[in-house]
Amino acid sequence: MTTVPPTENPTASPDPLGLGARLPAPVSIPVSVTEPTGPAEDPAPTPPLDQPAPTPLRIGNASGFYGDRFDAMREMLTGGPLDVLTGDYLAELTMLILGRSRLKDPSRGYASTFLRQLEEGLGLAAERGVKIVANAGGLNPAGLADAVRELADKLGIPVRVAHVEGDSRPVPEGFLTANAYLGGAGITACLRAGADIVVTGRVTDAALVTGPAAAHFGWGPGDLDALAGAVVAGHVLECGTQATGGNYAFFGDHDVRRPGFPIAEIHADGSSVITKHPGTGGVVDLSTVTAQLLYETGGARYAGPDVTARLDTVRLAQEGQDRVGISGVRGEAPPPTLKVGLNRLGGWRNEVVFVLTGLDIEAKSLLVQEQFADALDRSGKAPAEVRWELARTDHPDAPTEETASALLRLVVRDQDAEAVGRAVSGAAVELALGSYPGFHVTAPPGKGAPYGVFEAAYVPASEVVHTAVLPDGTRQDVPAPTVTRVLDLVEPEAPLPPAPTPEVTRSVPLGLLAGARSGDKGGDANVGVWVRDDRAWQWLAHELTVERFRELLPETGGLEVERHVLPQLRAVNFVVRGLLGEGVAAQARFDPQAKALGEWLRSRHLAVPVSLLDPAT
Repeated sequence: MTTVPPTENPTASPDPLGLGARLPAPVSIPVSVTEPTGPAEDPAPTPPLDQPAPTPLRIGNASGFYGDRFDAMREMLTGGPLDVLTGDYLAELTMLILGRSRLKDPSRGYASTFLRQLEEGLGLAAERGVKIVANAGGLNPAGLADAVRELADKLGIPVRVAHVEGDSRPVPEGFLTANAYLGGAGITACLRAGADIVVTGRVTDAALVTGPAAAHFGWGPGDLDALAGAVVAGHVLECGTQATGGNYAFFGDHDVRRPGFPIAEIHADGSSVITKHPGTGGVVDLSTVTAQLLYETGGARYAGPDVTARLDTVRLAQEGQDRVGISGVRGEAPPPTLKVGLNRLGGWRNEVVFVLTGLDIEAKSLLVQEQFADALDRSGKAPAEVRWELARTDHPDAPTEETASALLRLVVRDQDAEAVGRAVSGAAVELALGSYPGFHVTAPPGKGAPYGVFEAAYVPASEVVHTAVLPDGTRQDVPAPTVTRVLDLVEPEAPLPPAPTPEVTRSVPLGLLAGARSGDKGGDANVGVWVRDDRAWQWLAHELTVERFRELLPETGGLEVERHVLPQLRAVNFVVRGLLGEGVAAQARFDPQAKALGEWLRSRHLAVPVSLLDPAT
């Protein structure tokens, strides 16, 4: 989520990216630290030279995940001017998928989709002078870099390819992958050495933006505000069309059937404008950008390898159609540790969904559960974990059979594949003619499948050898930041607006007034909730407390819930610890990534002032 370049050349003046900008003298600001691991301050900045400001750097995104829209690279390269095109292919689940791929073929372990996109995009990028930066290297960035060179030779396109490595960590016994989240400094070094394409392994998502920005503007490790601004822009871009109307609470306000991919115009001070190519679908406005800023974040401090961005300082402004300015972002020194993502196979899992139709749904559910338990007991191989959930999707006096039916979902887990395989599928099949009336299932029971578990650990940043492998093969070590700040565990709440005057209310869904976006971080879920005017914010800040949140979402009742207030975004952000069990790959919950948790919250009813629902009241 953050980046800082390595040691800089203070005399450099040409633009290392070849984008026509001149670099200002290196700048930095004094940094107050809690627990310094080096000098108390970075080199102090010098005032900008009396020269024209560097032109904004236009960075686009063409992928928010491994499997995103295939033609996005071509669309972004042909839709308008760009300087850099990024692609985010990695997620916690992706690393597990790539880990299993590498077990079958040690030469793989990277996102092969990226290569196929380059077959038609490489020539376009070379013609237009667009640099490409992607984390598609996954577990094997060197292998992907070699594959890109082979592709370029095959196509007859001369390109300089570099890669970043060092994220791979010793894999503990029982685990499949272990990767540290690096910053963007390695990307910066590769671009300054003249790379046209840079592929990385596990870097933070925002590093794909901060690395090129630092190379273009000559930022140093002390340019914390500029770096933090780029981190925020990078976070907006990292999930692709989520910034332009995708997965958007108020989707009915705009045509979002095929949203275009986002672009950030980065300025020398780290401020930016979020936009998209003209003529592409979707929308960029204050709400779409706010929604993405809240996605998979927590408190006001958004920490990363090279800078901690203060989300409570972010200022947004609509600067025209499909143009939202981001400014005012303050940065703090990064933490002294790096996050390490660990993936392992957790065991075996199976699932059967029974269809219950018409009358007596509850009684039918109870009958099949009792019969299934008896069958497992008789088999002598009952799984360690057996979980049932009845979804009442049925409607009374329904006009179709499907709308008259409910779904009873059985999920089993065990360390033994046989315990979730034949024993479970056999028990389900044998009930077919001797259970509730209308017995059937949505799909034939299978033999079960392995599931994964994600865990996070932390290591001192100084222990990780972050390396840029330059286009000529030179290996350049990227030093860890010399100034760090231990991240506060709890961010004090920002001042709330005055409590609203009591008035007449109406019980309505929260979503009539508020937007939300939710997501996952390991076993935790976050739900960001925002409103679009100051009066609604005055009400939301006082109404949507942790206690009210738990009331509205009973599944969170026994879990630790944190609330973080972001007044400048008119938002509150909730973090629910442990809601997702052992992470998305474990599929411990109906919605394993909490993607729709925010929409569930918006559907819940509470007392809303009538004047907020009808401004004329």
